[in-house]
Amino acid sequence: MPHVREATLDDIPQLCDLLTILFTQEADFQPDSAKQSQGLRQIIEHPEVGRILVLHDGSTVIGMVNLLFTISTALGTRVAILEDMIVHPDWRGGGAGSTLLKEAIALAQASGCSRITLLSDRLNSSAIRFYQRHGFTLSDMVPLRLLFPE
Repeated sequence: MPHVREATLDDIPQLCDLLTILFTQEADFQPDSAKQSQGLRQIIEHPEVGRILVLHDGSTVIGMVNLLFTISTALGTRVAILEDMIVHPDWRGGGAGSTLLKEAIALAQASGCSRITLLSDRLNSSAIRFYQRHGFTLSDMVPLRLLFPE
């Protein structure tokens, strides 16, 4: 039976494997294990920035979700950005994603957050329905991005 816990530095190679699956599915991102490893390490080593939860079956990480923390001036409180939620394809459809998302929601609330915001690919209707089943609603806000050259 899979369990959820916070990620450790030892999980980074398996988390990078999951991010490769995720970033292969998403149009806006490309897998790069070195960059993903660097980002994961920064979050794990600085829990005030965010937290990474892993869903594991024994020593195998089968899913992950990343929560980043910031302050909303609109709400005057701490809020979370849900990033990088992925469940290995072999484990989808059996409730693993729901287990992971419910733990992420509980962690955000316990961390004093009053809102969680996430981005999903517009064309990924199954992901949008999944989040809506868990209480998320579509926003009228449109994401814009400015990338700086490396």
